[in-house]
Amino acid sequence: MSYSGTPQPAPPPAYNYPSIPGTDFSRAPLDLFRTAVAAQVNRAIPTLSLDKIFDGVDILKKEGDFCVAMPRFRLGGKPDDWCKKVVDAFEPDECIESVKQAGAFLYFNAKPETFARVVLSTIERETYHTESKLPEYGLNKSGSGKSVLIEYSSPNIAKQFHIGHLRSTIIGQFLINLYQANGWKTIATNYLGDWGKQFGLIAVGFEKYGSEEALEKDAIKHLYEVYVKINKDADTDPAVHDAARAYFKRMEDGDESALKQWRVWREHSIEKYREEYARLNVHFDLYLGESTVSREYLNNAVDRLEEVGLVTGAEDGAKLIDLEKYKLGKAVVRKKDGTTLYLTRDIGGAIERYDKYKPDKMIYVISSQQDMHVAQFIKVVTLLGYPWADRLQHVNYGLVLGMSTRKGTAVFLDDIIREATEVMHEQMKKNEEKYAAVEDPEVTSRELGITAIKIQDMQAKRINNYTFNWTRMLSFEGDTGPYLQYAHVRLSSMARKNPELLPLPAAASINTDKISEPKAREIIMLLASYPDVVKTALDKLEPSGVVTFCFKLSHAISSAWELLAVKGEADVEKAQARLWLFLTAKDVLGAAMRLLSLTPLERM
Repeated sequence: MSYSGTPQPAPPPAYNYPSIPGTDFSRAPLDLFRTAVAAQVNRAIPTLSLDKIFDGVDILKKEGDFCVAMPRFRLGGKPDDWCKKVVDAFEPDECIESVKQAGAFLYFNAKPETFARVVLSTIERETYHTESKLPEYGLNKSGSGKSVLIEYSSPNIAKQFHIGHLRSTIIGQFLINLYQANGWKTIATNYLGDWGKQFGLIAVGFEKYGSEEALEKDAIKHLYEVYVKINKDADTDPAVHDAARAYFKRMEDGDESALKQWRVWREHSIEKYREEYARLNVHFDLYLGESTVSREYLNNAVDRLEEVGLVTGAEDGAKLIDLEKYKLGKAVVRKKDGTTLYLTRDIGGAIERYDKYKPDKMIYVISSQQDMHVAQFIKVVTLLGYPWADRLQHVNYGLVLGMSTRKGTAVFLDDIIREATEVMHEQMKKNEEKYAAVEDPEVTSRELGITAIKIQDMQAKRINNYTFNWTRMLSFEGDTGPYLQYAHVRLSSMARKNPELLPLPAAASINTDKISEPKAREIIMLLASYPDVVKTALDKLEPSGVVTFCFKLSHAISSAWELLAVKGEADVEKAQARLWLFLTAKDVLGAAMRLLSLTPLERM
């Protein structure tokens, strides 16, 4: 139930504007006002189509709420004259109250009370009164009927979750959330590093250093210890590598005695990873791996490569693909001993996935360090003639530089989260009164720490490298994760601090004339723009735009507390309207944070 206490609000009013494909007045308030602007321009210039004008309506200009740059339409003659024609034909309507010309530009202003009511009531309705019973403001149905399979995270089994896999995990989960927000069906896929000679090494090492008791207690930790010890042995004894290769060959040949122990390690690893992912708000539909690519698809991939003449032999008996003419070098698809490599398994795996799930798009979230490998993989699938090869997409990202614990030790996710949690917990304890009101300080401090890590990662464009910075990341000042959580917590406190104003009147009864201040207008325009932020993020597959939106909204709210005071405001109608504004701002900030896979906090 919403803050008004109304079980079900009135349906959105009908507006007498033409329909433009891809718009939805009931979900995206700016669609309504952009259409209203487009209708004004179209009335004066009927040869200019509504959808073309709509695409040319910009928002958040200082000179007005909406801007139309006439030169972009290339109508011939002087753009200024076309602008004058629009101004002369202008008639105020239920949404747009005025227009002014500045050279070749037109600036339109929405009716303040209508704009505020439409935006805030849409947010309330789409947050609290949806068929799904879940918040839906910002969501759209543009991807309805389509599906996307996204592969991300992909850690190596039998090893602790290394921080190097964190970026793929964070970006991949954001993309899953983003495609769902745009109406797509998603298949979240974790393609584990669960095959290869390294498992032969672990097997050889386990015979020498392994302990079933230690394995039961903490499988990942113990197997990593074994791996480190046997690698040290292998540095001085080449026979260790020979034994590892022989063991892995047995695995590839389906030797049950070699596979039995490996399966135990794989299950233990997945169990541990599920716990790690749950803490990060990350969830997978499929746990696949190099091992799960069927032998049939592997063999068919190599056979087909040979059929189309892509395979050549190397002197040592290995099989190669020559991609030199595409400036992609050469790649081995099968070693001389018959074992397969990453590329072969990626090709076979892609074919198998497409046959099974028929997705409209398959996305691979993999580091830019692997650009060549992924480019080779996609090129080979294309050369094999699969018509769906153009559905494969590589979403890459840069490196995290200098990432270690504050003491400079080896970096595993557990260590980073533990340290971030400790720092946040200490910060929370400094305010005894607020700390006492927090239901579970340990969980809250961990969420703060995880938010800090994620926001630092998603702040810049994903392709950029960034330097991991403990001090900046954990600060409550500036554009950081803790600052975002603080902004949400402060908005959440508004209901607790003003109980005498609750429940608010029904949306239709709140006097939106009372929130006409420029600062209120700025916040309302930001809230209205959120559905556009979601669409733009899908176009670019970038989390940074959503992070920027969160900070813009948080900064606008931060500068509004005194200008739009609720507590102590004698005018009850004004206090109610302002409270409604802040509560809807909380809903939108929370929605954007959840899109980024964060858990918005109510207290801290």
